[in-house]
Amino acid sequence: MAGHSKWKQIKRKKAVTDARRASSWTKVIREITVAARSGGGDPGGNPRLRTAIDAAQAVNMPKENIERAIKKGTGELEGQSYEELTYEGYGPGGAAIFIEATTDNPNRTVAEIRHAFSRNGGNLGATGSVGWMFDRKGQIYVDAARHDEDATLELALEAGAEDFAREGDQYIVSTTPATFHAVQDALRARKIVIDSAELAMVPKNTVRVEGSEAEGILRLMEVLEELDDVSKVFSNFDIDTAQLAEAEA
Repeated sequence: MAGHSKWKQIKRKKAVTDARRASSWTKVIREITVAARSGGGDPGGNPRLRTAIDAAQAVNMPKENIERAIKKGTGELEGQSYEELTYEGYGPGGAAIFIEATTDNPNRTVAEIRHAFSRNGGNLGATGSVGWMFDRKGQIYVDAARHDEDATLELALEAGAEDFAREGDQYIVSTTPATFHAVQDALRARKIVIDSAELAMVPKNTVRVEGSEAEGILRLMEVLEELDDVSKVFSNFDIDTAQLAEAEA
């Protein structure tokens, strides 16, 4: 199982606190603002904005918050100027970590990320040090309990999906970035309910980590994701089923 999929599975099963929801709203608002700034305020003609709005709705963000973030991006309302940056490094056990950040203060962001690595057994690397280990893919998550596997697989592949897998209680449909929205539209047209969808950095190969190193990589991932400036964190770690179950608890 891919490291990113395992990390997402762990996050999904952990309890969601008000603080975490507030943090996710901050990250989604930044993404909406940047998407609207770069591609315009119409989600029909801006796939990135459409994805950001879907993410906002998935965390129950009020419509007025979404609209305000779009207007800040298009310049109709005054707002912060954000810069998009990526960071790369290694965690415990040699697992590669790829970070996407949106910030109004790059110096603050890199200092916080470097501190997170150094305090949790990792090392921040140079640009390009691990990025080659990942591919950019669309990832669409569907509740396996609600939909027949064969029918969902057939629909996804007919719509242009690259891959289909079941992981736990979810189906994961993988696409190219170009077919990401077309596959979602095709699934929704056939009444397939999508739990969530994102453009992700998917590892080409995984690194097995065990024991204290597995605990360390999970702790580092969580610390990084809690940083306000960090949008997403991806890794190529793989851990055994028993330790995964402990992490999900």
